Amino acid sequence: MPELAQPAPDFTLPRDGGSQVTLSSLRGGPVVLFFYPRDNTSGCTKEAIGFTEHLDDFAAAGATVLGISKDSVASHEKFIAKRELGMPLLSDEHGSVCEDYGVWKEKKMYGKTFMGIERTTFLIAADGTVAQVWHKVKVAGHVEAVLDAVKAL
Repeated sequence: MPELAQPAPDFTLPRDGGSQVTLSSLRGGPVVLFFYPRDNTSGCTKEAIGFTEHLDDFAAAGATVLGISKDSVASHEKFIAKRELGMPLLSDEHGSVCEDYGVWKEKKMYGKTFMGIERTTFLIAADGTVAQVWHKVKVAGHVEAVLDAVKAL
């Protein structure tokens, strides 16, 4: 997991619409990376809609917002269309980026233990270093807290 003020691990991942996104190509402005467990689940839907509702505010602050999960590009495209999402969703089907960022964790639900993505958001500064990390994100108020942090950069 990248530490504060350390370089964020670079990656190139496929996104909805058939193109790819390379993190290092976005240097020069802040980047918000939000890792979420699954498309079309209640918490993930609320989080993605929250970021979509504030995209103009993030853009005004010069920031790019990217969502990442292990869902396929096809799943992301359906999620975007169904929920009218505005930001790119990147597919990390093999989980290498989730591993690099330390968000692939053992989780427990209903007495069962399993591996999954821990909802985590990284704010990457314009120089490519990690400016802030939110672990075990609770959706309520999260997007606003991230936006405040972007504006404070």
